[in-house]
Amino acid sequence: MSELTLTVMRLGFLAVLWLFVIVAVQVIRSDLFGTRVTQRGSRRTAGDTRPQQGRQQQTAPPQQRQQSGRQRRGAPTKLVVSEGTLTGTTVALQGQTITLGRAHDSTIVLDDDYASSRHARIYPDRDGQWIVEDLGSTNGTYLDRTRLTTPTPVPLGAPIRIGKTVIELRK
Repeated sequence: MSELTLTVMRLGFLAVLWLFVIVAVQVIRSDLFGTRVTQRGSRRTAGDTRPQQGRQQQTAPPQQRQQSGRQRRGAPTKLVVSEGTLTGTTVALQGQTITLGRAHDSTIVLDDDYASSRHARIYPDRDGQWIVEDLGSTNGTYLDRTRLTTPTPVPLGAPIRIGKTVIELRK
Protein backbone atom coordinates (compact mmCIF):
# COMPACT_ATOMS: atom_id res chain seq x y z
CA MET A 1 0.00 0.00 0.00
CA SER A 2 1.27 3.45 -0.82
CA GLU A 3 1.96 6.05 1.84
CA LEU A 4 -0.77 8.34 0.44
CA THR A 5 -3.45 5.62 0.65
CA LEU A 6 -2.45 4.76 4.22
CA THR A 7 -2.59 8.45 5.25
CA VAL A 8 -6.05 8.91 3.64
CA MET A 9 -7.34 5.80 5.44
CA ARG A 10 -5.98 7.07 8.77
CA LEU A 11 -7.62 10.48 8.29
CA GLY A 12 -10.91 8.81 7.29
CA PHE A 13 -10.81 6.59 10.36
CA LEU A 14 -10.07 9.63 12.54
CA ALA A 15 -13.00 11.55 11.01
CA VAL A 16 -15.40 8.63 11.65
CA LEU A 17 -14.11 8.33 15.21
CA TRP A 18 -14.71 12.05 15.89
CA LEU A 19 -18.17 11.81 14.32
CA PHE A 20 -18.99 8.98 16.72
CA VAL A 21 -17.76 11.01 19.71
CA ILE A 22 -19.83 14.05 18.67
CA VAL A 23 -23.01 11.97 18.23
CA ALA A 24 -22.44 10.25 21.59
CA VAL A 25 -22.02 13.62 23.34
CA GLN A 26 -25.24 14.93 21.71
CA VAL A 27 -27.20 11.87 22.87
CA ILE A 28 -25.90 12.20 26.43
CA ARG A 29 -26.69 15.93 26.39
CA SER A 30 -30.28 15.35 25.23
CA ASP A 31 -30.76 12.70 27.93
CA LEU A 32 -29.49 15.04 30.64
CA PHE A 33 -31.08 18.31 29.55
CA GLY A 34 -33.99 17.20 27.35
CA THR A 35 -34.84 18.30 23.88
CA ARG A 36 -34.93 21.94 22.90
CA VAL A 37 -38.44 23.38 22.50
CA THR A 38 -38.83 26.13 19.95
CA GLN A 39 -41.70 28.60 19.86
CA ARG A 40 -43.48 28.45 16.50
CA GLY A 41 -45.84 31.33 17.01
CA SER A 42 -46.07 34.10 19.53
CA ARG A 43 -49.72 34.99 18.93
CA ARG A 44 -52.23 34.42 21.70
CA THR A 45 -55.98 34.68 21.54
CA ALA A 46 -57.71 37.39 23.55
CA GLY A 47 -58.22 36.38 27.15
CA ASP A 48 -55.72 33.51 26.95
CA THR A 49 -53.47 33.87 29.99
CA ARG A 50 -51.84 30.45 29.96
CA PRO A 51 -48.21 30.31 28.83
CA GLN A 52 -47.47 29.29 25.26
CA GLN A 53 -44.66 26.87 26.18
CA GLY A 54 -45.67 23.23 26.10
CA ARG A 55 -48.99 23.85 24.35
CA GLN A 56 -49.72 22.47 20.95
CA GLN A 57 -51.35 24.76 18.44
CA GLN A 58 -54.06 22.84 16.64
CA THR A 59 -56.83 23.98 14.42
CA ALA A 60 -59.98 21.93 14.32
CA PRO A 61 -62.24 21.60 11.28
CA PRO A 62 -65.25 23.99 11.35
CA GLN A 63 -67.68 21.16 12.15
CA GLN A 64 -65.63 20.02 15.15
CA ARG A 65 -65.21 23.60 16.39
CA GLN A 66 -68.99 24.04 16.45
CA GLN A 67 -69.41 20.84 18.45
CA SER A 68 -66.79 21.87 21.00
CA GLY A 69 -68.56 25.19 21.50
CA ARG A 70 -71.66 23.51 22.89
CA GLN A 71 -71.07 20.87 25.48
CA ARG A 72 -73.42 18.19 26.70
CA ARG A 73 -74.86 18.40 30.17
CA GLY A 74 -72.74 16.48 32.61
CA ALA A 75 -69.74 16.59 30.26
CA PRO A 76 -66.34 17.15 31.91
CA THR A 77 -64.89 20.65 31.65
CA LYS A 78 -61.45 20.15 33.19
CA LEU A 79 -58.67 17.64 33.68
CA VAL A 80 -57.32 17.57 37.25
CA VAL A 81 -54.13 15.94 38.55
CA SER A 82 -55.18 14.39 41.88
CA GLU A 83 -51.97 12.50 42.82
CA GLY A 84 -48.29 12.87 42.00
CA THR A 85 -45.82 15.72 41.77
CA LEU A 86 -48.29 17.93 39.85
CA THR A 87 -51.18 17.52 42.33
CA GLY A 88 -53.68 20.34 41.91
CA THR A 89 -52.80 21.11 38.30
CA THR A 90 -55.91 21.78 36.23
CA VAL A 91 -56.23 21.91 32.44
CA ALA A 92 -59.41 23.27 30.86
CA LEU A 93 -60.95 20.91 28.30
CA GLN A 94 -61.60 22.93 25.17
CA GLY A 95 -61.92 20.19 22.57
CA GLN A 96 -58.17 19.84 21.92
CA THR A 97 -56.03 16.76 22.33
CA ILE A 98 -54.15 16.61 25.62
CA THR A 99 -50.82 14.79 25.56
CA LEU A 100 -49.20 13.34 28.65
CA GLY A 101 -45.56 12.35 29.05
CA ARG A 102 -42.04 13.42 29.88
CA ALA A 103 -41.47 15.23 26.55
CA HIS A 104 -41.27 19.01 26.91
CA ASP A 105 -43.91 19.58 24.23
CA SER A 106 -46.56 17.55 26.10
CA THR A 107 -49.62 19.40 27.37
CA ILE A 108 -48.96 17.97 30.83
CA VAL A 109 -45.25 17.29 31.36
CA LEU A 110 -44.87 14.44 33.86
CA ASP A 111 -41.73 14.36 35.99
CA ASP A 112 -42.17 10.67 36.72
CA ASP A 113 -39.64 7.86 36.31
CA TYR A 114 -42.45 5.52 35.19
CA ALA A 115 -43.74 7.80 32.41
CA SER A 116 -42.58 7.57 28.80
CA SER A 117 -41.75 10.60 26.64
CA ARG A 118 -45.01 10.23 24.75
CA HIS A 119 -47.03 8.21 27.23
CA ALA A 120 -50.73 8.80 26.56
CA ARG A 121 -53.22 11.19 25.05
CA ILE A 122 -56.75 12.22 25.91
CA TYR A 123 -58.97 13.50 23.11
CA PRO A 124 -62.66 14.12 22.41
CA ASP A 125 -64.56 11.90 20.00
CA ARG A 126 -67.43 13.00 17.76
CA ASP A 127 -70.04 12.17 20.42
CA GLY A 128 -68.48 14.51 22.98
CA GLN A 129 -66.96 11.70 25.04
CA TRP A 130 -63.32 11.88 26.07
CA ILE A 131 -61.06 9.00 25.04
CA VAL A 132 -57.78 7.98 26.67
CA GLU A 133 -55.19 6.15 24.57
CA ASP A 134 -51.87 4.66 25.62
CA LEU A 135 -49.19 5.59 23.07
CA GLY A 136 -47.12 2.42 23.41
CA SER A 137 -45.64 3.29 26.78
CA THR A 138 -43.35 0.88 28.60
CA ASN A 139 -45.15 0.86 31.96
CA GLY A 140 -48.70 1.28 30.66
CA THR A 141 -51.64 3.56 31.32
CA TYR A 142 -54.36 2.42 33.72
CA LEU A 143 -58.03 3.40 33.84
CA ASP A 144 -59.67 2.25 37.10
CA ARG A 145 -56.91 -0.34 37.71
CA THR A 146 -57.33 -1.77 34.19
CA ARG A 147 -54.38 -1.52 31.82
CA LEU A 148 -55.37 0.10 28.54
CA THR A 149 -54.73 -1.76 25.31
CA THR A 150 -57.16 0.17 23.08
CA PRO A 151 -58.53 3.73 23.09
CA THR A 152 -61.15 3.76 25.85
CA PRO A 153 -63.87 6.26 26.83
CA VAL A 154 -63.21 7.93 30.20
CA PRO A 155 -66.13 8.21 32.63
CA LEU A 156 -66.40 11.36 34.74
CA GLY A 157 -64.22 11.05 37.86
CA ALA A 158 -62.51 7.79 36.82
CA PRO A 159 -58.81 7.79 37.77
CA ILE A 160 -56.26 7.56 34.96
CA ARG A 161 -52.93 6.36 36.40
CA ILE A 162 -49.58 6.99 34.71
CA GLY A 163 -46.80 5.86 37.04
CA LYS A 164 -47.29 7.77 40.30
CA THR A 165 -49.56 10.39 38.68
CA VAL A 166 -53.36 10.11 38.82
CA ILE A 167 -55.53 12.28 36.55
CA GLU A 168 -59.33 12.66 36.54
CA LEU A 169 -61.92 14.31 34.31
CA ARG A 170 -64.22 16.59 36.32
CA LYS A 171 -67.01 19.08 35.78
